[in-house]
Formats: sequence, C-alpha cells, structure tokens
Amino acid sequence: MYDSAHVGNFRAFLTYDVVKRALLYFGYDVEHICNLTDIDDKIIKRCNEEQRSLKDLTNEFAEKFMQDLHALNIIPAREYPRATDHIEEMVQMILDLEKNGLAYKAEAEDSWYFNVEKKDGYGQQLVKLDVDAMRKTSTAGEQRGALDADEYDADKVGARDFALWKAFKPDFDRDDAVWDTRLGKGRPGWHLECSAMAKKYLGETIDIHCGGVDLKFPHHENEIAQSEGASNVKFCNCWIHNGFVNIGDEKMSKSKGNFLTLRGACPKAVDVRAYRYLVVSSQYRNPLSFTDAAMKASKNALKRMDKVMSKLEEIISNEGDSNDEMESPLCSEVEKHMQNFELALLDDLSMPRAAASLFGVVKVAERELKKEDNLDVTGLALVKRAIEQMDKVFGIFYEVPMSAEESEIEKSDVGVPDDVMKLVQARADAKEKKEWDLADDLRTRIAELGFAVKDVKGGTPEVTRIQ
Repeated sequence: MYDSAHVGNFRAFLTYDVVKRALLYFGYDVEHICNLTDIDDKIIKRCNEEQRSLKDLTNEFAEKFMQDLHALNIIPAREYPRATDHIEEMVQMILDLEKNGLAYKAEAEDSWYFNVEKKDGYGQQLVKLDVDAMRKTSTAGEQRGALDADEYDADKVGARDFALWKAFKPDFDRDDAVWDTRLGKGRPGWHLECSAMAKKYLGETIDIHCGGVDLKFPHHENEIAQSEGASNVKFCNCWIHNGFVNIGDEKMSKSKGNFLTLRGACPKAVDVRAYRYLVVSSQYRNPLSFTDAAMKASKNALKRMDKVMSKLEEIISNEGDSNDEMESPLCSEVEKHMQNFELALLDDLSMPRAAASLFGVVKVAERELKKEDNLDVTGLALVKRAIEQMDKVFGIFYEVPMSAEESEIEKSDVGVPDDVMKLVQARADAKEKKEWDLADDLRTRIAELGFAVKDVKGGTPEVTRIQ
C-alpha cells in the first residue's frame, strides 16, 4: 500500500484485470480477492517521519489506490482485506507451521522464522533455486543478500530462513503497529499475510495468483512454502507474472529517481485511458517501455477508435439496425477477426494479437464509412457489436472519473503548489546534511503529488509537473 500509486504496480493490477475480464468473457465465474498490505517496515518508517498514526496514513493511501483503480476502469475485487484485520489468522498459520516442524521461535529476540532447510522443494516451483550452491555460500550475510530481504539475525537457525513474526522493537515499532498475541508482542512478516488471507477468502488451494515478475522470489516462493507447509496441499494451480515497466531502458525504481505515480504520469483523462490501452494491448510477460512516444501512439490509437465508434453510434441511431446480419458482406470479415481475437486470448493472453483483431474490425468500419451513400448499416451494426464484445476484455471505451481538482488541472496549467515547494526545500536541506535516504523519500513524495525535481549545480532545483 505504501507505494500503491506506482505506475509499474498498476501494470500488475491491469494484468489482473485483463485476466479477470478474459475469464468472464468465456463465461467463468471469478472470485477475486486483492489483499492490502497496511503494515510493514516502510509504512512504519513513514509514520514515524510524518508523526502520523498507522491508520491515518494507510487509509489515505488506500483511498488514493481505490480512486486510481476506478480511474483505470479496473473491475473491483470482491474483497480488499487488510493485513491488520487478519492478525489472528496469521498467528494460527504460524502455529500450524510449528506443529509441522517448519516454524520456530528465535529465543534471543522472540521473533518467529520459517525453517527453509526443512521444507522439501523450497524455491523450486517458480525460480528453480540452486539450493546446494547457496548452502556453500561463504558467509551468512552473502546468503541473506542472495535469498531474502529480511534483516539477518544471528539467532536464526539458517541464514536463508525468513521472518514470519517480527518481535517488538521499542526503538522502531509503534504502539499502533504491534499486537499482543499467542506468539508474543510484535507484527507479521510481509510474506505471511498473503498466505493467511488467501486461505481465509479462497481456500487452501487457489486457481490463479498474479503479480510482478520481481515477486517470484522471495515473496511468492515463500508464500508457497508457508501455505503448503501449513496445509500439506498445493497452494496455487496457475501463476501469472507481468514484466517490469521501464523508463527508457531502465526499470522504474525509487533508487534511480525515475519513480512515477499514476497521477503524476497521467494528469489528464486521455492520459489515463492511454496508459490503460498501452498496458492491456501489450504482452504481459514482456517488459513495457513507458515513453512519450509509446503514450502518443496509444493516444492516437484511442482517438482513431473513438472516432469510428462515434460515427457508428450516430449512423445506427439515425438509420436503425437490421437483425439479419448474415445478409451483410461484412459478416464473414467480422467473424474472422472475432475468431482470431478469441484464439489470441486463449494463447497465453496474447493481447498484441487481440489488439490486431480489434483494429482489423475498426478498419472494416473505416472502409465502409468512406462510402458516400448506400452504407451497409446492418454490417456496421455488426462491427459495433464486435468492438463492444472485444472491449469487454480491453475495457478502453469509458469516461475517466476525475475529481474537481483534477478537472481544474485539465482546464489550465497551474504553478507549483506550496506543499510541493516545502517538500523541495526539505529535500534540499536533507541533501545539504547528506541525509540521502530522507532526500530519496522526499523525491518520492514530490512525485506522488505529480511533480519532478531536477537538481541544478550551484542553483535552485527545477520543479516541473510530470507530463
């Protein structure tokens, strides 16, 4: 939840949406759950820096996240459970793992860990780890760096073991971010929450699990280990991992300073729709370049399709529609494109091929619309229905909801708000004191508000709205 507005993250949510829409298109019932991480180290750190409560901060980001999902025309999940509402389920899963010999308490610090060495097949479902080679790594620190992001502690049985429950640390943790449980006072590890909520809402075995390719390891392999270690049954039947979003040739990340939020990267309604089409028409497994040229091409494609749909609606409204589609010479062409569209969906969601089929139908309409008279209205009505059918998966023909503030931005160019300039000054002060982590965090917050800051040697930083 901490960085839910990350444009790269929204590629993952749009991938979920296409998967869901494709299943619904073919008549499947879909039970979709999207859990929200509202407790982790980054969130606690930000609460401490801003002197805000955990609930206040996470509610703010949850609201923004939901608004962005709505703006992108993403079909809502059935539930959006939060980690902090499922502490007892996580505690029980740890106790189940302990009973099965896979979880233990590190007595010196009272944290609980998963014993990787005792889990047969650990790391083999998604990434095929060379566990034997990793056992020979020269130092525990190197193993930790190669295998897990959890802070290494000498009290763990193995360097590769990951945290299930983090014991309370007075110098870091907050009263509103720890729980007194049967395990002791503390908070859950990141990997654990997903397993516990998946089990509660979808059962011990789920059909499909989605996520970014960077989550394969350690997060998803750890989910598998926890879930299967507690239940002794298969956790997930099908995994779908989307590729990164790149800025130019580099992966989007905070450390590179190329971190963009949806609101910052797409300030106008047409930008939001263009981003949706850019993502959903791509091959989800491959990296996606977020560039001005790519967004321009996506906008042009939408403009062309909107023009066709507008003309079709006008003609059919004025001329009426015949139900005898077989009489239209356009029928066979449209059917061919629809068949190719469905075959593309069935071929590992080959959305570039599906988009080619969509434009095949658009071209049929454009060719017919060039006629000055004797338009095949029945055929054009068939074309319109075909585009609408395809759009059940693409989800691109909709009006982007805009807040009153965003609508004003649409109408005029505004200066840099005072709250942004205060963050820019705070960042400059942090850099002067060589507090680099704080400076990076402040850059991220500036980006979240839709602005980019560029340092000028010997001068005042340049602040511009992200276009």
